[in-house]
Amino acid sequence: MQPNIMMKKNIPASKASLVLFLCQMISALDVPLDLSQPPTITQQSPKDYIVDPRENIVIQCEAKGKPPPSFSWTRNGTHFDIDKDAQVTMKPNSGTLVVNIMNGGKAEAYEGVYQCTARNERGAAISNNIVIRPSRSPLWTKEKLEPNHVREGDSLVLHCRPPVGLPPPIIFWMDNAFQRLPQSERVSQGLNGDLYFSNVQPEDTREDYICYARFNHTQTIQQKQPISVKVFSMDSLNDTIAANLSDTDIYGAKPVTERQPILLTPTGSTSTKVELRGNVLLLECIAAGLPTPVIRWIKEGGELPANRTFFENFKKTLKIIDVSEADSGNYKCIARNTLGSVHHIISVTVKAAPYWITAPRNLVLSPGEDGTLICRANGNPKPNISWLANGVPIAIAPEDPSRKVDGDTIIFSHVQERSSAVYQCNASNEFGYLLANAFVNVLAEPPRILTPANKLYQVIADSPALLDCAYFGSPKPEIEWFKGVKGSILRGNEYVFHDNGTLEIPVAQKDSTGTYTCVARNELGKIQNEVQLEVKDPTMIIKQPEYKVIQRYGQVSFECIIKHDSTLLPTVVWLKDSDELPDDERFLVGKDNLTIMNVTDKDDGTYTCIVNTTLDSVSASAVLTVVARPNPPFDLELTGQLERSVELSWIPGDENNSPITNFVIEYEDGLHEPGVWHYQTEVPGTQTTVQLKLSPYVNYSFRVIAVNEIGRSQPSEPSEQYLTKSANPDENPSNVQGTGSEPDNLVITWESLKGFQSNGPGLQYKVSWRQKDVDDEWTSVIVANVSKYIVSGTPTFVPYEIKVQALNDLGYAPEPSEVIGHSGEDLPMVAPGNVQVHVINSTLAKVHWDTVPLKTVRGHLQGYKVYYWKVQSLSRRSRRHVEKNILTFRGNKTFGMLPGLEPYSSYKLNVRVVNGKGEGPASPDKVFKTPEGVPSSPSFLKITNPTLDSLTLEWGSPTHPNGVLISYTLKFQPINNTHELGPLVEIRIPANESSLVLKNLNYSTRYKFYFNAQTSVGSGTQITEEAVTIMDEAMASRQVDIATQGWFIGLMCAVALLILILLIVCFIRRNKGGKYPVKEKEDAHADPEIQPMKEDDGTFGEYSDAEDHKPLKKGSRTPSDRTVKKEDSDDSLVDYGEGVNGQFNEDGSFIGQYSGKKEKEPAEGNESSEAPSPVNAMNSFV
Repeated sequence: MQPNIMMKKNIPASKASLVLFLCQMISALDVPLDLSQPPTITQQSPKDYIVDPRENIVIQCEAKGKPPPSFSWTRNGTHFDIDKDAQVTMKPNSGTLVVNIMNGGKAEAYEGVYQCTARNERGAAISNNIVIRPSRSPLWTKEKLEPNHVREGDSLVLHCRPPVGLPPPIIFWMDNAFQRLPQSERVSQGLNGDLYFSNVQPEDTREDYICYARFNHTQTIQQKQPISVKVFSMDSLNDTIAANLSDTDIYGAKPVTERQPILLTPTGSTSTKVELRGNVLLLECIAAGLPTPVIRWIKEGGELPANRTFFENFKKTLKIIDVSEADSGNYKCIARNTLGSVHHIISVTVKAAPYWITAPRNLVLSPGEDGTLICRANGNPKPNISWLANGVPIAIAPEDPSRKVDGDTIIFSHVQERSSAVYQCNASNEFGYLLANAFVNVLAEPPRILTPANKLYQVIADSPALLDCAYFGSPKPEIEWFKGVKGSILRGNEYVFHDNGTLEIPVAQKDSTGTYTCVARNELGKIQNEVQLEVKDPTMIIKQPEYKVIQRYGQVSFECIIKHDSTLLPTVVWLKDSDELPDDERFLVGKDNLTIMNVTDKDDGTYTCIVNTTLDSVSASAVLTVVARPNPPFDLELTGQLERSVELSWIPGDENNSPITNFVIEYEDGLHEPGVWHYQTEVPGTQTTVQLKLSPYVNYSFRVIAVNEIGRSQPSEPSEQYLTKSANPDENPSNVQGTGSEPDNLVITWESLKGFQSNGPGLQYKVSWRQKDVDDEWTSVIVANVSKYIVSGTPTFVPYEIKVQALNDLGYAPEPSEVIGHSGEDLPMVAPGNVQVHVINSTLAKVHWDTVPLKTVRGHLQGYKVYYWKVQSLSRRSRRHVEKNILTFRGNKTFGMLPGLEPYSSYKLNVRVVNGKGEGPASPDKVFKTPEGVPSSPSFLKITNPTLDSLTLEWGSPTHPNGVLISYTLKFQPINNTHELGPLVEIRIPANESSLVLKNLNYSTRYKFYFNAQTSVGSGTQITEEAVTIMDEAMASRQVDIATQGWFIGLMCAVALLILILLIVCFIRRNKGGKYPVKEKEDAHADPEIQPMKEDDGTFGEYSDAEDHKPLKKGSRTPSDRTVKKEDSDDSLVDYGEGVNGQFNEDGSFIGQYSGKKEKEPAEGNESSEAPSPVNAMNSFV
């Protein structure tokens, strides 16, 4: 029965298909065990069988056949009678021998060549010749070892010469402490176990060079006696042995000199090597010389085979695995040092023990059929082919008329049942032999299908599907495949039909799912079997983990979102560097992600998400790089100390996966500022040394800080201290200035030198000064380490030349440069003259003045200040609090602009000069006036006393008349119910008026008013208002009388009750699907802007315009002063006034039925409107 093989995505489909095919081919030739068949050897011991002499010897021989075979043995070519040897038993139902060594037997007594024969009525199969040899681990022969006295630089070979064991021992060298001796290019062990020294050094002197031989079979180690080596230099060698030598060769020898290479092994210039095909080729060259030679290998006329060539033992050994005849040739090793080279050529010949080209295979035939057994092998030299029948050479075996031997082939014709037998093919040459059993079994059997019925195969889409139909029959049955219950026979390129009955679908698709039927038939019968195929969707990782860079102690997540067949159960496994995740609670594995908390450096690596199902496996990987600030540098070292420089070097710390970009060098001055670190310089991250410039008289310590993209490392440990010698100061104080704090002094200031700038003890300053442009000598004074000196008794504000020079106990700094300073300032003496004002317009004026003489400024001229203030307004003639304005004009300017003036006003100004001390005297006040401007809007506009045809207007004068008012202008126009404006009327009103009664107006009409004031310059800003005239007084009086009658109030209550009943009836009809009056009107008008409430809201069927949802405020009235405010207009009741069918009672409630919608506001929609009073509403109702 062929096992079900499931393909995984990481196994190439073609290779898996081939492996399965070969396996099935073998299994298809197996004869079912319930049928007669010759014996077949299934298990046997190896040809060369080395056994442990302390344990029982087990010689295996297992076979199958029908009937079960019997077993016999030969030993050294003769029959081995097991029954006569009490130490030997054969396992039941087996041919395996057990030699009892542990109960008194000796392994050496059973050494020999054994062969097993398995026999039944249909033939006999034989095993290989099994050579039994007990392993041996003999002791080292005793020998007297002389100490080795070697001159330094000479070569040396310590011979191991291990005892001959079976199998050969493994050799290694150790000392008395059981520590392996270190090996290198200079000292190494050869393939023969000897220890080679290309040149000896004094450190090679020791007395415990011990060679060990380990025999793995017996698990024993044998030890050679220690070898002593003593290395002498030439001088010590002469002193030691000169007295014992008559010859002066050594005594007069030269000291150790370098020597060109010579070969220690192999010797001579050429050698030969024979190796068998498939084995490992080992070639060795070890050379002596000083300096130690380097070995290189080449193959003459070709290249060393790629992927099979390895170098071992410091390139002294060339290793080629799995050699073939093509590896034959000349191999050259070259040993070279600085003095020359030497080479050796090894001629390699690759021979071959026999190997199969075509091994004979079991043959099942039906009576009367033909067949062949083929046995083809190759080797070097070419092997000899011989045949046996049932273990007997075919030449002396019983004759069979159906067979004919033709070299490596046996031909069978018209076989009969008696032709069944086991044939052996032997291929041998001088290097070995091959033995193969193959039976001929003559049977007549109807077809059998060995694959279980309804076996389920599951594969992934787009991968091969291999459906088994393992069969047997004689003659060999023909196989056909069908799909489905009534499907037709499968043919075509989309299927592959294998000889073993397997159906291959190279690329299975979802529609390949279904039932497949295999039919086997021969002349003796027919049989069929069904198998099931399910094609699953492939597992995919649709969101793969991505490369991440994370800082140490951060948190990182890798996603692994998958898509899979719904019938498959996936398992997700996360690996780190191809191994299991660390057992750490910081690693949190979720459904589709891996989260790592508090990341550390150890978490750096490759993370792989593996998704497995029973049918496939997919994976995706991502790299996690953990970055952090670099570790601090270490091992700071100062070298090349000079008076003004030193070289600092260091070793960088770990960069923590983020390259170091630069190093920052800081210094501490332990003499002047201990504990304070200063920046010195910085260098690129690739540099680990720097030449530092130093200052005298500083006790330096340095530290280094590494910087990468993440940040700065901790500072390194400080370097050793380095105190530089004292010297004269190199520089003088900076920022020297001369200013006065009083009119009669000069204050000289400077920035003192820092401690390390003093260059020595006793830092002082020499302060020098003299008046500029006067032939005075320098006046100097030496002061302590301060930063200021005051010179008294100086003239007011005169220039001085100043210099400050540093000095210490060793001398002066270089001559300092001079600076110009001034003695103290005093207030200016005179005011600017010829002040003129030019008025540009009503709010802007330009002022001019003459500069004052610089000598009278008595200081640094900073500019001029203009003081100006309003005296009074020319239109009001009233004084007010004077608030002075100040404008400063920097530098030596002679004019300035005065903005923000008030029109039609009187102003005064004066001008003053300014220096560093303050302001000088003011110039005489200059008076100027600003012309008239346009007025501001009237302060208010009120509309009062509305009558049937008149309105009274009252107003206030402008807050800022900005001149003499000459008149007011009133404009007004009516507004109709659609908010359209009527004709505009304009009236001029004298400036001294403050009210006006407008007559002959239309009753119950809204008017819009525009009002502004004028000066001689022009009109000012206008103010607007709206007002409404009232209705007919008689109608209004009658309306009021009706409203106060009891009968009217009762009528209104009855109407309200009637409306309530009507609404309830409408609500009921509406819930039953009927129409009601409002609904009918809505249907009739079909106004798109009128939308009913939803039926499922449970609300009444009232309709309103979107703008009418604002509630009507109770008691909404026009203000008593008849002024209208803009914010009140949108909700005014006038929108529901004349021309609209809406009706209201006294409290403003809705008593009619709305049948129209409010008109939109016109372009002047921001204009206010006035609602009619309740009296007007009642009049409309009546």
